[in-house]
Amino acid sequence: MTTTIPITSRDYDNTHVVERPDGFYWYYESESDKVFGPFPTLLEATQDIEYNADSDFEPGETLEQAEDEIGVSGWIDPETGEPGEETHHLED
Repeated sequence: MTTTIPITSRDYDNTHVVERPDGFYWYYESESDKVFGPFPTLLEATQDIEYNADSDFEPGETLEQAEDEIGVSGWIDPETGEPGEETHHLED
Protein backbone atom coordinates (compact mmCIF):
# COMPACT_ATOMS: atom_id res chain seq x y z
CA MET A 1 0.00 0.00 0.00
CA THR A 2 1.35 3.41 -1.01
CA THR A 3 1.01 6.34 1.37
CA THR A 4 0.54 9.77 -0.17
CA ILE A 5 2.44 12.51 1.62
CA PRO A 6 0.71 15.87 1.22
CA ILE A 7 2.65 18.78 -0.24
CA THR A 8 3.23 21.41 2.39
CA SER A 9 2.09 24.97 1.86
CA ARG A 10 4.34 27.98 1.52
CA ASP A 11 2.95 29.04 4.92
CA TYR A 12 4.07 25.75 6.44
CA ASP A 13 6.39 27.45 8.93
CA ASN A 14 3.47 29.54 10.20
CA THR A 15 0.94 26.72 10.61
CA HIS A 16 0.72 23.82 13.02
CA VAL A 17 -1.24 20.60 12.68
CA VAL A 18 -2.17 18.59 15.75
CA GLU A 19 -3.82 15.21 16.00
CA ARG A 20 -6.47 14.70 18.64
CA PRO A 21 -8.71 11.69 19.27
CA ASP A 22 -11.49 13.18 17.12
CA GLY A 23 -9.28 14.16 14.16
CA PHE A 24 -6.67 16.60 12.88
CA TYR A 25 -6.74 20.32 13.63
CA TRP A 26 -4.62 23.15 12.28
CA TYR A 27 -3.94 26.72 13.32
CA TYR A 28 -1.69 29.65 12.51
CA GLU A 29 1.15 30.23 14.93
CA SER A 30 0.18 33.89 15.29
CA GLU A 31 -3.52 33.09 15.89
CA SER A 32 -3.40 30.09 18.22
CA ASP A 33 -6.88 30.89 19.56
CA LYS A 34 -8.46 30.23 16.13
CA VAL A 35 -8.34 26.47 15.38
CA PHE A 36 -9.68 24.78 12.22
CA GLY A 37 -10.99 21.22 12.27
CA PRO A 38 -11.56 18.44 12.99
CA PHE A 39 -10.51 16.73 9.76
CA PRO A 40 -10.61 12.95 9.46
CA THR A 41 -7.16 12.73 7.82
CA LEU A 42 -3.92 14.69 7.73
CA LEU A 43 -4.35 15.05 3.97
CA GLU A 44 -7.72 16.79 4.38
CA ALA A 45 -6.28 19.12 7.03
CA THR A 46 -3.40 20.00 4.68
CA GLN A 47 -5.80 20.59 1.79
CA ASP A 48 -7.80 22.95 3.98
CA ILE A 49 -4.62 24.89 4.82
CA GLU A 50 -3.98 25.21 1.08
CA TYR A 51 -7.56 26.28 0.27
CA ASN A 52 -7.85 29.82 -1.01
CA ALA A 53 -11.36 31.24 -1.42
CA ASP A 54 -10.14 33.50 -4.25
CA SER A 55 -8.81 30.52 -6.21
CA ASP A 56 -10.73 28.68 -8.92
CA PHE A 57 -9.37 25.40 -7.53
CA GLU A 58 -12.01 23.06 -6.20
CA PRO A 59 -10.98 20.31 -3.79
CA GLY A 60 -11.27 16.97 -5.53
CA GLU A 61 -11.07 18.54 -8.99
CA THR A 62 -9.12 16.36 -11.40
CA LEU A 63 -6.49 17.60 -13.80
CA GLU A 64 -8.77 16.76 -16.71
CA GLN A 65 -11.62 18.81 -15.22
CA ALA A 66 -9.33 21.80 -14.67
CA GLU A 67 -7.94 21.55 -18.21
CA ASP A 68 -11.44 21.28 -19.64
CA GLU A 69 -12.49 24.36 -17.67
CA ILE A 70 -9.73 26.48 -19.24
CA GLY A 71 -10.16 24.97 -22.71
CA VAL A 72 -7.15 22.66 -22.99
CA SER A 73 -7.73 19.81 -25.40
CA GLY A 74 -7.45 16.29 -24.05
CA TRP A 75 -6.03 15.08 -27.37
CA ILE A 76 -2.31 14.29 -27.47
CA ASP A 77 -0.54 14.16 -30.84
CA PRO A 78 0.72 10.56 -31.16
CA GLU A 79 3.67 11.63 -33.35
CA THR A 80 5.08 14.35 -31.11
CA GLY A 81 3.53 13.62 -27.71
CA GLU A 82 2.51 17.29 -27.49
CA PRO A 83 -0.98 18.54 -26.57
CA GLY A 84 -3.24 19.14 -29.55
CA GLU A 85 -3.00 22.93 -29.19
CA GLU A 86 0.76 22.88 -29.69
CA THR A 87 0.94 20.77 -32.87
CA HIS A 88 0.22 21.90 -36.37
CA HIS A 89 0.18 19.51 -39.30
CA LEU A 90 -0.34 20.44 -42.91
CA GLU A 91 -1.99 17.75 -44.96
CA ASP A 92 -0.53 17.08 -48.43
